[in-house]
Amino acid sequence: MLLLIAMLSLTTARAQNHNLEVGKNLEIFNTLYSHLDLFYVDSLDPGQTMTAGIKGMLRSLDPYTEYYPEENKNELEMMLTGKYAGIGALVKYHTRLKRVVIDEPYEGMPAAEVGLKKGDIILSIDDSVMTDKNVSYVSSHLRGDAGTTFVLKVKRPSTGKEMKFRITRRNIKMPELPYYGMRPDSIGYINLNQFTEDCAKEVRRAFVELKHQGAKALVFDLRSNGGGSEMEAVNTVNIWVPQEQTVVENRGKVEQACRTYKTRLEPVDTVMPMVVLVNGETASASEITSGALQDLDRAVVMGTRTYGKGLVQVPLDLPYNANLKITTSKYYIPSGRCIQAINYNRETGAAYTEHIADSLTRVFHTRNGREVRDGGGIKPDIEVKTDTMSNISYYLSAGGLDSTEVMFDYIVDYIARHEQIAPPAQFHLTEQDWQEFRQRVIDSGFTYDNLSLKQFDELVKAAKFEGYYDELKDSFDALKSKLHHDVATELDRHRKDIQQILELDIIYAYYFQRGYIEAGLNYDKQLMEAERLLKSSDEYRRILAAPVHQ
Repeated sequence: MLLLIAMLSLTTARAQNHNLEVGKNLEIFNTLYSHLDLFYVDSLDPGQTMTAGIKGMLRSLDPYTEYYPEENKNELEMMLTGKYAGIGALVKYHTRLKRVVIDEPYEGMPAAEVGLKKGDIILSIDDSVMTDKNVSYVSSHLRGDAGTTFVLKVKRPSTGKEMKFRITRRNIKMPELPYYGMRPDSIGYINLNQFTEDCAKEVRRAFVELKHQGAKALVFDLRSNGGGSEMEAVNTVNIWVPQEQTVVENRGKVEQACRTYKTRLEPVDTVMPMVVLVNGETASASEITSGALQDLDRAVVMGTRTYGKGLVQVPLDLPYNANLKITTSKYYIPSGRCIQAINYNRETGAAYTEHIADSLTRVFHTRNGREVRDGGGIKPDIEVKTDTMSNISYYLSAGGLDSTEVMFDYIVDYIARHEQIAPPAQFHLTEQDWQEFRQRVIDSGFTYDNLSLKQFDELVKAAKFEGYYDELKDSFDALKSKLHHDVATELDRHRKDIQQILELDIIYAYYFQRGYIEAGLNYDKQLMEAERLLKSSDEYRRILAAPVHQ
């Protein structure tokens, strides 16, 4: 009894001391700002100065706790809902033209509906000239309140004509379910790219439709899905898991932050074989979904280890229409593990992060007794890595790295010459098309970083430092002479990958994101392995079965 009283007294003393420290430092902060405002040589902007102070304080926490003043409130709303008001198009900076251009109009959105095309050069928005502005500036002016109308002036490269479009902004919501369909051997496929409001209903509807089309197995693709609503993740799991199953628990410092989420509805199918595809950009709500299906032995998870975001944020209202998105808890999936991959150590008050070492992770068990671990995202049941992109392919396709923009311009010209193309799964460039593109790359003066030569230079430095260089100079010179790029040779060597990138980007211009995804499945190494597994029922069951102890 005396020990209990002593412990309670110690706890009370600590709480009082903490409250005293809070009050003391708030008083210091207020007095400090008052002195700055009164005595500093230049006049201070209260909004800018205080926002800088707030952001500095939040930098000592995790990167997900963020402050949104009233003027940035729309950013938070877009993050939470996936919606914004604008024209529905991706814009990019064209390095050669030094202009912002239309990159990808979105299907069914104002930009596509009025006839904007990939490559259109943005000249002005109403009376504001945009030819000397950056992407951020142009993008912010294309957005605005839903229902507002403006005149967009562009120049179309294929004709050289200047064109005006009268566009009315409206709420833009990217499709959370850009593509689903049937694959060979009665395998259904669903691609979900974000967990926004009502996305679980869309997944349920798509799954039911695929079942009616004869699906006997399912690939559920969560690769590069950055997450979103926790409740939508629970409802998505519920499609394949019975009622009253715990999917995720939130555990925080205060009681309001602690909550258990269970499935509430009748499932659609609890036995159909499933593979969930994940990668390093699968995060947050996507990890709840894939991790819960793994912990409940309801699906085989395949791909590469997920991101490892196990922190939960909630928005809190602040005075004067400001908001704070604050981390209040961590989430724990059915096996009891937390998948947060990084510790944000703030004991010293300085920003310091550390990845949780594999040796410090703990073992948990799925419903069938299979071993799983915490501390590093969701580790797939079967690891399947994607093919790496060649250096020349990366430089040709990555915006801003190729100053000639030769691939982008070729696609724009191709679109101008072809009113329509074959369906996504059937479209391919002809030999003549490829040879034309190949010659354009050679003639453009396209160059790219030589990684081998960079490594060679480091080797030379090391050899000189260690005294080997002089006696090996002839060998080094001979090797260096062979390391220079021959663009024509590299194009031929990596034709398959480069042509695939070209074809998919052309398909996007005609069939938007759904066509891009559908066509890309033909080259998808991870999907092919998922389909192979689903056709091997014995192997599938063996992976999910309880381990046999000898």
